[in-house]
Amino acid sequence: MAKPFVKWAGGKRKLLPTLDQNLPKDLKKAQKVTYIEPFVGGGAMLFYMLECYPNIQRVIINDINPALINCYRKIQQKHKELIEELQALQSEFYRTDDKEDWKSLYYERRKEYNNILPTKRNTLRAAALFIFFNKTCFNGLYRENNNGDFNVPFGRYVHPNICQEQCISEAHEALKTVEILDGEYSNVLELIDWDEYNFFYLDPPYRPLLGSNNFKQYTKNSFNDSEQEELKSFCDTVNSKGGHFLLSNSDSEIASGENYFEKLYQGYTFQRIEAPRFINAFAAKRSHVPEILIKNY
Repeated sequence: MAKPFVKWAGGKRKLLPTLDQNLPKDLKKAQKVTYIEPFVGGGAMLFYMLECYPNIQRVIINDINPALINCYRKIQQKHKELIEELQALQSEFYRTDDKEDWKSLYYERRKEYNNILPTKRNTLRAAALFIFFNKTCFNGLYRENNNGDFNVPFGRYVHPNICQEQCISEAHEALKTVEILDGEYSNVLELIDWDEYNFFYLDPPYRPLLGSNNFKQYTKNSFNDSEQEELKSFCDTVNSKGGHFLLSNSDSEIASGENYFEKLYQGYTFQRIEAPRFINAFAAKRSHVPEILIKNY
């Protein structure tokens, strides 16, 4: 099975069995299935669905991060050329065993990347640098400042695997017929045929456990409580048109002690789960945290 080609905050690889158990019971036997993932991120759920549900005939993915979506598109369309770029970056990185040289090269490449305007980061080189940073930066995070500059410091990995040729080749095979969008998640609604079986998996930026005032954004695009409420309206639209949706989020509370999402999504089905978190600045805090699943079936 194809696997994510980048490490991503909130990735779902460890939760796949739990997510599978919460899919619609009739999904396996449904005909003309369209799978839609408006917040694709690292793609763990995407690749799982492509492998395990061969009755899916159409796939639509989206993410608001254009740099990430550029990687998906280059893997889909020019994966061999991307592998060559990554091999060159890997060879350059390992021309010495001196970690200070690694650090110096990392910041040279970060400067190169940030000299490309965010609106122009749709090239093969930009995709290769994006993956390079994911393998060599601190905790594999992707974070931008208000100017759209990537600003994560160098990580201190023992021997980062920068060019994962097999992983990229397998992702290429899986993505061949996938429709890849970038921008606002609501744009996917324009592409849906509501006469068919449509299943949405929604994995938006999580609401902090202690409320929206503690939100930490990783790009210049925020996702506050107003955005969470707009997403709920999106889910209502899907529900009213006969679509199925499964949504992941945090087990977040409001000041009264009530669960924020239970109040917001009254009338829908809830399932509490525990999820492992591995992207954290401190290893001791990489543990299980409470999450919820919301679904309309």
